[in-house]
Amino acid sequence: MVSRPPTFCPDCATRLETVTFDERERRRCPNCETVVWHNPVPCAGVAVVDRSGRDPAVLCVERGVPPGVGEWTIPGGHMEIGEEPATAAARELEEETGVAVDPADLEILSASAMPPREGKHVVTVHYVAARADTAGEPVADSDATDARFWTPAEFDASAETFRPVHERRFREAAALFE
Repeated sequence: MVSRPPTFCPDCATRLETVTFDERERRRCPNCETVVWHNPVPCAGVAVVDRSGRDPAVLCVERGVPPGVGEWTIPGGHMEIGEEPATAAARELEEETGVAVDPADLEILSASAMPPREGKHVVTVHYVAARADTAGEPVADSDATDARFWTPAEFDASAETFRPVHERRFREAAALFE
C-alpha cells in the first residue's frame, strides 16, 4: 500500500502497469504480479469547544507548514502505526496547541475524505470535546503559527480562511454547543 500514486513496484522496483482488478483500475507489477494498493491516509483531529462566553468558540490553529500555510484548521494530523483514532486526535491537539484532553472524553463529530493533493488522499475522523474537559492554555506549537478560540461570528468578521472541510467541522462543532 502507498499513499501517493505508485510508479514502481516496492518489492522488485519494476515499472508498474495499469490493470483492471476488482472492477477498478489498479497498478500491478508485471514482474512479480503484486498489486500495489493506493489507499487513503488515516488522520484524526479534535474540535475543542469553549462555552464560557456568550457564543461557543472553537479552538483552531493557523497552519505554518504546507499545505495551506496561513489557513486555519481544526487541530489534527496523521495517525501513527497502532494508534487509535481518538488517541491520535488527542496527541495532535496537544502537539499543535499545548491543550491536553483524555481520549476517553472525545466524541465523534464526523468523518470526511479530503480533496486529493498531489495524488494523496486523506480520510479524517473528527472529534469534539468540551473545553471543560481539557487542560492547558492554547499556544501555537508543532506546525502551527497561531492557536486560538474563534466564534463563528468572529471568524466571519475576519479576513481569515479555512482549509477545505475544516470550516464545516468548525461550524458543526460550534452548533453542538449552542
